[in-house]
Amino acid sequence: MAHSLLYLLFLSFLLLFSSLSHSQSDQFCDAGVGYSESTCGISSSKLLIKGGTVVNAHHQQIADVYVEDGIIVAVQPNIKVPDDVTLLDATGKYVMPGGIDPHTHLAMEFMGTETIDDYFSGQAAALAGGTTMHIDFVIPVNGSLVAGFEAYEKKAKKSCMDYGFHMAITKWDESVSREMEIMVKEKGINSFKFFMAYKGSLMINDELLLQGFERCKSLGALAMVHAENGDAVFEGQKRMIELGITGPEGHALSRPAVLEGEATARAIRLAKFVNTPLYVVHVMSIDAMEEIAKARKSGQKVIGEPVVSGLVLNDSGLWDPEFITAAKYVMSPPIREAGHDKALQAALSTGVLQLVGTDHCVFNSTQKAFGIDDFRKIPNGVNGIEERMHLVWDTMVESGQISVTDYVRITSTECARIFNIYPRKGAILAGSDADIIIFNPNSSFEISASSHHSRTDTNIYEGRKGKGKVEVTIVGGRVVWKDDELKVVPGCGKYIEMPPLSYLFNGIDKADAKYRSSLKAPVKRFKSTS
Repeated sequence: MAHSLLYLLFLSFLLLFSSLSHSQSDQFCDAGVGYSESTCGISSSKLLIKGGTVVNAHHQQIADVYVEDGIIVAVQPNIKVPDDVTLLDATGKYVMPGGIDPHTHLAMEFMGTETIDDYFSGQAAALAGGTTMHIDFVIPVNGSLVAGFEAYEKKAKKSCMDYGFHMAITKWDESVSREMEIMVKEKGINSFKFFMAYKGSLMINDELLLQGFERCKSLGALAMVHAENGDAVFEGQKRMIELGITGPEGHALSRPAVLEGEATARAIRLAKFVNTPLYVVHVMSIDAMEEIAKARKSGQKVIGEPVVSGLVLNDSGLWDPEFITAAKYVMSPPIREAGHDKALQAALSTGVLQLVGTDHCVFNSTQKAFGIDDFRKIPNGVNGIEERMHLVWDTMVESGQISVTDYVRITSTECARIFNIYPRKGAILAGSDADIIIFNPNSSFEISASSHHSRTDTNIYEGRKGKGKVEVTIVGGRVVWKDDELKVVPGCGKYIEMPPLSYLFNGIDKADAKYRSSLKAPVKRFKSTS
């Protein structure tokens, strides 16, 4: 016990030192350094990006991109403009839609603490990494969706880029069902997440899952699941503790891939029973991926979302002899042993999995040390919002597994389509929002906690180097990242409402009608007269 207390004191000292060393990079959030809330970056009502290769999800061409008042006006070669237009030269580089991260947790209260990145620091990190929109998960307050929404509205007031909301469902009754309708029809939310894990806190049972799926379908909202068998995980945790395995490795050992596969299969079958589309978040294993592949092959509408940590890492870090190094990798479902990463990459390259998120949910060393004597108390979560665009390029494009157009699809366009905001987002087209990155495939990047923009003092990709770099990030026509400088202040971001009935719902009513006509029931029978 004395050892644990000394360790915690040591970590507190490290955290203080880290926060002091990060203070310089935090200056970008201080309006006092010359960036007022009215400018929110290098502001220009007119912007011309010249000579780059414009890449959309299904087409690329060498063209100029002309922007006025935050909207793309024209995409074509050799655009002539007056002298009052700001010019950016993109010759030899790619001009792409800004990334959209479908899976983040900013300012989230969880496991007795709160994530260290809020709506400003997390979004600032995103912008430095070429992501210009994210969709965050609203957690209900005492089960109330309206109260949860209002709480997150306040948290998001300091945002510096556009964002949307998913809504978690943590209990079920008639009031929750009514509030789901309010969320869809009045608040711009078109997706609801159900936790099959975290027994005793967020987890719901199959009965509630079915009722939630039915309600999602009736509202044209997408059902999302965190797929792990929470009952079995609870037993697995007890088993590890009984065996004396209390360190971070116990986290992975307590929730093996078979439990992710089982829950994924169960969710897919229940969604099929209801006949509603399903989105499986953070697919981390071959077991879960194969269930998604099988369902999609049969024609079922299932979306699989891997996250960067699962694509590029294996679980070796969890066995590191230094506790805080091992603990920084703890997330759920856990990062798997070597082999799962390559299989997930292959599934992404062949369309079995459709888009890449991060599950950015970060806690600092002191917070992670809550579980120094018991892995069950280590707050679950890793970073990725700043690193995603670079790591996906280096892992998938540089290796030849996907094309440049595929890269745009899996980092931006498909997310916009699934959540029904395309082509406003996820495209370089006339009329689209001017959320744009200039990407240099010949430049390189290196990841370090000493230079990243997240407030956490660790980075699970520490020391990783690779090819390809986001050199310019443009949000709503404003240049916010250029020459490795971030120029944003709180309050510039907009909430993006996402309407229901995305393309995934096409044909659902016809399938229902076909099902009803196939029943050949009820059968007319003569009643006995005896």
